[in-house]
Amino acid sequence: MSAPFVSQSYRSWGGVTRTARPVAHPKWRQELAGLLGGARDRGDVLGVGLGRSYGDSGLDAGGRLICGRGLDRFMAFDPQTGVLRAEAGASLDDILQLVAPRGWFLPTTPGTRFVTLGGAVANDVHGKNHHRAGSFGLHVRRLGLIRSDRGALELSREQEPQLFFATLGGLGLTGFIAWVELQLAPTPSSFLDQEAIGFSGLDGYFDLLADSHDRFEHVAAWIDCSATGGGLGRGVMFRANWSAEGGLVTHERRLKLTLPLEAPGWVLNRWSVGAFNSLYYSVHGSRHGLRRIPYAAGFYPLDAIGGWNRLYGRAGFFQHQSVIPEGVAREAVRKMLERISASGQGSFLAVLKSFGGKDSGGLVSFPRPGASLALDFPNRGAETLDLLDRLDAIVADAGGRIYPAKDGRMSAAMFQQGYPRWRALEALRDPSFQSAFWRRVTQS
Repeated sequence: MSAPFVSQSYRSWGGVTRTARPVAHPKWRQELAGLLGGARDRGDVLGVGLGRSYGDSGLDAGGRLICGRGLDRFMAFDPQTGVLRAEAGASLDDILQLVAPRGWFLPTTPGTRFVTLGGAVANDVHGKNHHRAGSFGLHVRRLGLIRSDRGALELSREQEPQLFFATLGGLGLTGFIAWVELQLAPTPSSFLDQEAIGFSGLDGYFDLLADSHDRFEHVAAWIDCSATGGGLGRGVMFRANWSAEGGLVTHERRLKLTLPLEAPGWVLNRWSVGAFNSLYYSVHGSRHGLRRIPYAAGFYPLDAIGGWNRLYGRAGFFQHQSVIPEGVAREAVRKMLERISASGQGSFLAVLKSFGGKDSGGLVSFPRPGASLALDFPNRGAETLDLLDRLDAIVADAGGRIYPAKDGRMSAAMFQQGYPRWRALEALRDPSFQSAFWRRVTQS
């Protein structure tokens, strides 16, 4: 018997898109066949996890959702080889609780551990070590996929490779990801030796980047988007390697703070963001030398605050993450920062990092060699949308693209220019699976 669909309020992580949809919460993989059998007749279903997609790639405004969070069992783990097989509803948080004390870690990780294993595959997530490890899909050995038209399938690079590579970064559109087999990475401890170095402008970032990639595994920078003039692009580079000392422990699951309510819309304005950025640059930019920190502090600082997205208020916020090809990255990033500065809509959290040449093979995976700038903006309606369109134009002119997992408004033309293989994914899409994002960027 399948889990019933029950109306439930659903929202994007950015909070701009809110809807009530029929949602099913299966507890056993055996329930999926019945749920997808019904979807075959309607063609309107989408699998979802912990809901950390910022826009509408994890929503289907006209259909039904199957939440896989209850399918979170570990199926096999070899502590000698670091090969883990788990149901796709297991979160990265769950996985780290098991593997970190045994000397293993995720091969790469996004900025939150509160995403499911299936979501990490569907978005082919990346981390601060892309120049070394590539994206998440590069480390997926096998996966189980349940389709409405073909039933349960096992995929790998050798077994149904076309569908396998369509599923890596395929936004959950090729069917319901039931389980994933992942190759973990060994670590000598659960701590990072991290160095923070302030730089006074954008050229300083690229100089430090050239010095960092060969010597550090994890590299990313915070950028002060409120800075102008000679300080345009100033920020703090964070670079780290795994420490040989500190021991093998897991992170504490208790949150330091939880925001129970959405903040008033006026909390994040150009003055408060500017003051925060100046303080952050002053504090972190003046530090020198290596500091040993637990991995949670290095990879997941925002996870310590439950519901941090409520800080942006009822109107929510937009994320904008782009990647610009290497040869033109410096100039394009400069243009984006100038545009943001001129708009008076400084980003509260801005991260600049570099992607290497390792390719997972995903048909519409986001990473490519170049510079990636991630930004967030409180939703102020038309003026924010206008700014985002102008940023899109800079990215398009430079031959770059936007990250679907962070997007909630880019045009079909922008998406199709950045992802020329999108039609190959459409041809392999499960005919019963659809999302609001996919409709928006392929049917306009």
